[in-house]
Amino acid sequence: MRRENFNDLQVFLVVARAGSFTKAAAQLGVSQSALSQNIRGLEARLGLRLLTRTTRSVSPTEAGERLLSTIGPHFEEVEAELAALSELRDKPAGTIRISTAEHAAITVVWPKLEKVLLDYPEVKVEINIDYGFTDIVAQRFDAGVRLGDSVARDMVAVRIAPDMRMAVVGAPAYFAKRAPPETPQDLAGHECINLRLPTLGGLYAWEFEKDGHELKVHVEGQLIFNSSTPRVRAVLAGYGLACLPEDMVLAYIASGELVRVLEDWCPSYTGYHLYYPSRRQSSPAFRLVVDALRSPGAPARLA
Repeated sequence: MRRENFNDLQVFLVVARAGSFTKAAAQLGVSQSALSQNIRGLEARLGLRLLTRTTRSVSPTEAGERLLSTIGPHFEEVEAELAALSELRDKPAGTIRISTAEHAAITVVWPKLEKVLLDYPEVKVEINIDYGFTDIVAQRFDAGVRLGDSVARDMVAVRIAPDMRMAVVGAPAYFAKRAPPETPQDLAGHECINLRLPTLGGLYAWEFEKDGHELKVHVEGQLIFNSSTPRVRAVLAGYGLACLPEDMVLAYIASGELVRVLEDWCPSYTGYHLYYPSRRQSSPAFRLVVDALRSPGAPARLA
């Protein structure tokens, strides 16, 4: 197809995605009649109908769907490259969007970014707390944060934290009424503070491992939360046992405010990694964020 027809392809993408000539015209700042003329010309040259038009909506035909799925990503890459070129300044600038769980945001992402962002006022960072396995490409995030073992293999993964462990803890006031559990099976007789995660479709099953034997335990209790911070408060108040990231409770264990149990059953997990698409164009602002988060000596690698 001749180079001068690329504008018509861009018009087709906007109309197909908007599902409306009216909306597409508003986005592009041109008239609906001009868009219709572009589409008619493209369909005539291809000899195929690309859009089905009704009085209320516009939708791609089978041929239109194929064209949308094949050329759409390439146009997005061109737009990303042009955006990256526009950011080539003396100082990094632009917005970087990161999807991460609450614990990683509080203990890793923000503490590291806090040290550098004041020196780069033109760099904006949006941190979105999300426990689901967000599709960062579809949701237009620049990067995400997950435990290393759960990063998709087609992503670049950069370690940003050491390996981590979970800790099962309870308050002394709670243990004044109940004997500490000696095995994970003993949790059936305890009040446990539950965690609901969208990726699991239900409550988090506490994970244990000892001598190569892995075990998942579904626990019961009065309270259910969907984040870690309120679970820490609830366990400190004596409402039951909680399974929490170790670094969130070590200070309370040291002070005697919490008591740790089942420590020999709690395995280690690969630490948090920043991940992003391998084809992503690296802007100065994005490189700044990656370098700030990267653990010392940790190279970028394919997961």
